[in-house]
Amino acid sequence: MAKPDPALLNPARYPFTTTIEPRFGDLDVNLHVNNVAMAGLLEDSRVRFHRQCGYRNLLVGMTSMVASVAIEYLGEAAYPDSVEIGCAMEHVGRTSHRLVQVVTQHGTPIVFARTVLVTVGPDGPAPLPESFATSIEPWMLRA
Repeated sequence: MAKPDPALLNPARYPFTTTIEPRFGDLDVNLHVNNVAMAGLLEDSRVRFHRQCGYRNLLVGMTSMVASVAIEYLGEAAYPDSVEIGCAMEHVGRTSHRLVQVVTQHGTPIVFARTVLVTVGPDGPAPLPESFATSIEPWMLRA
Protein backbone atom coordinates (compact mmCIF):
# COMPACT_ATOMS: atom_id res chain seq x y z
CA MET A 1 0.00 0.00 0.00
CA ALA A 2 1.30 3.45 -0.87
CA LYS A 3 1.54 6.12 1.81
CA PRO A 4 -2.05 7.10 2.68
CA ASP A 5 -3.71 10.22 1.40
CA PRO A 6 -3.10 12.91 4.07
CA ALA A 7 -6.87 13.55 4.18
CA LEU A 8 -7.31 10.02 5.61
CA LEU A 9 -5.09 10.97 8.57
CA ASN A 10 -7.53 13.62 9.83
CA PRO A 11 -9.22 12.20 12.97
CA ALA A 12 -12.18 14.59 12.51
CA ARG A 13 -13.29 12.50 9.49
CA TYR A 14 -13.88 9.43 11.66
CA PRO A 15 -17.31 9.10 13.34
CA PHE A 16 -16.00 6.76 16.04
CA THR A 17 -12.96 7.16 18.27
CA THR A 18 -11.77 5.02 21.13
CA THR A 19 -8.85 5.49 23.51
CA ILE A 20 -6.68 2.51 24.40
CA GLU A 21 -3.69 2.33 26.74
CA PRO A 22 -0.83 0.12 25.57
CA ARG A 23 0.51 -2.40 28.06
CA PHE A 24 4.14 -2.78 29.07
CA GLY A 25 4.14 -6.20 27.38
CA ASP A 26 3.32 -4.46 24.06
CA LEU A 27 6.80 -2.91 23.89
CA ASP A 28 9.69 -3.88 21.64
CA VAL A 29 13.37 -3.74 22.65
CA ASN A 30 13.43 -0.01 21.80
CA LEU A 31 10.55 0.60 24.24
CA HIS A 32 8.04 1.44 21.48
CA VAL A 33 4.73 -0.33 20.98
CA ASN A 34 5.61 -3.21 18.65
CA ASN A 35 3.87 -3.80 15.32
CA VAL A 36 2.10 -6.99 16.40
CA ALA A 37 0.70 -5.25 19.48
CA MET A 38 -0.45 -2.33 17.29
CA ALA A 39 -2.29 -4.78 15.03
CA GLY A 40 -4.02 -6.07 18.17
CA LEU A 41 -5.02 -2.54 19.19
CA LEU A 42 -6.49 -2.02 15.71
CA GLU A 43 -8.43 -5.27 16.02
CA ASP A 44 -9.75 -4.27 19.44
CA SER A 45 -10.91 -0.90 18.11
CA ARG A 46 -12.68 -2.58 15.15
CA VAL A 47 -14.65 -4.70 17.62
CA ARG A 48 -15.52 -1.62 19.69
CA PHE A 49 -16.60 0.19 16.51
CA HIS A 50 -18.81 -2.73 15.48
CA ARG A 51 -20.42 -2.86 18.92
CA GLN A 52 -21.12 0.89 18.85
CA CYS A 53 -22.69 0.93 15.37
CA GLY A 54 -24.86 -2.16 15.97
CA TYR A 55 -23.01 -4.18 13.35
CA ARG A 56 -24.21 -7.61 14.54
CA ASN A 57 -27.84 -6.51 14.30
CA LEU A 58 -27.27 -5.38 10.71
CA LEU A 59 -26.05 -8.85 9.66
CA VAL A 60 -28.89 -10.99 11.01
CA GLY A 61 -28.19 -14.66 10.25
CA MET A 62 -24.74 -13.81 8.88
CA THR A 63 -21.32 -12.85 10.09
CA SER A 64 -18.22 -11.32 8.51
CA MET A 65 -14.63 -12.36 8.04
CA VAL A 66 -11.53 -10.26 7.61
CA ALA A 67 -10.27 -10.82 4.05
CA SER A 68 -7.47 -8.27 4.07
CA VAL A 69 -5.68 -5.93 6.46
CA ALA A 70 -3.14 -3.35 5.33
CA ILE A 71 -1.30 -1.40 8.03
CA GLU A 72 0.91 1.60 7.38
CA TYR A 73 3.24 2.46 10.25
CA LEU A 74 3.85 6.21 10.05
CA GLY A 75 5.50 6.80 13.42
CA GLU A 76 6.23 5.23 16.77
CA ALA A 77 3.87 4.80 19.70
CA ALA A 78 5.36 5.43 23.14
CA TYR A 79 4.43 3.74 26.41
CA PRO A 80 2.53 4.41 28.67
CA ASP A 81 0.67 7.12 26.74
CA SER A 82 -2.71 6.14 25.36
CA VAL A 83 -3.52 6.08 21.66
CA GLU A 84 -6.70 7.28 20.02
CA ILE A 85 -8.05 5.16 17.20
CA GLY A 86 -10.59 6.57 14.78
CA CYS A 87 -12.73 4.12 12.78
CA ALA A 88 -15.05 4.62 9.81
CA MET A 89 -16.64 2.65 7.01
CA GLU A 90 -15.00 3.71 3.79
CA HIS A 91 -16.93 1.70 1.21
CA VAL A 92 -19.86 -0.73 1.06
CA GLY A 93 -19.96 -3.19 -1.82
CA ARG A 94 -22.21 -6.13 -2.69
CA THR A 95 -20.65 -8.77 -0.41
CA SER A 96 -17.88 -6.82 1.29
CA HIS A 97 -17.10 -3.51 2.93
CA ARG A 98 -13.96 -1.55 3.85
CA LEU A 99 -13.15 -0.06 7.22
CA VAL A 100 -10.41 2.55 7.69
CA GLN A 101 -8.65 3.46 10.92
CA VAL A 102 -6.21 6.12 12.00
CA VAL A 103 -4.18 5.86 15.19
CA THR A 104 -2.92 9.05 16.80
CA GLN A 105 -0.85 9.74 19.87
CA HIS A 106 -0.69 13.30 21.20
CA GLY A 107 -2.54 14.38 18.05
CA THR A 108 0.05 12.95 15.66
CA PRO A 109 -0.98 10.20 13.21
CA ILE A 110 1.21 7.14 13.76
CA VAL A 111 -0.70 4.35 11.99
CA PHE A 112 -3.22 4.06 9.16
CA ALA A 113 -5.06 0.80 8.44
CA ARG A 114 -7.56 -0.42 5.87
CA THR A 115 -9.51 -3.65 6.42
CA VAL A 116 -11.73 -5.50 3.95
CA LEU A 117 -14.49 -7.59 5.54
CA VAL A 118 -16.53 -10.15 3.60
CA THR A 119 -20.10 -11.04 4.60
CA VAL A 120 -20.59 -14.76 5.21
CA GLY A 121 -23.84 -16.71 5.38
CA PRO A 122 -24.47 -20.41 6.04
CA ASP A 123 -23.21 -21.33 2.55
CA GLY A 124 -20.19 -19.01 2.31
CA PRO A 125 -19.84 -15.44 1.02
CA ALA A 126 -23.21 -13.71 0.87
CA PRO A 127 -24.62 -10.37 -0.26
CA LEU A 128 -24.97 -7.70 2.38
CA PRO A 129 -28.57 -7.07 3.46
CA GLU A 130 -30.19 -4.29 1.43
CA SER A 131 -30.60 -2.20 4.58
CA PHE A 132 -26.89 -2.39 5.47
CA ALA A 133 -25.69 0.57 3.38
CA THR A 134 -28.45 2.84 4.67
CA SER A 135 -28.03 1.77 8.29
CA ILE A 136 -24.26 2.21 8.26
CA GLU A 137 -24.42 5.71 6.67
CA PRO A 138 -23.80 7.57 9.98
CA TRP A 139 -20.61 5.53 10.42
CA MET A 140 -19.13 6.32 7.00
CA LEU A 141 -15.91 8.29 6.59
CA ARG A 142 -16.81 11.99 6.66
CA ALA A 143 -16.02 14.30 3.77
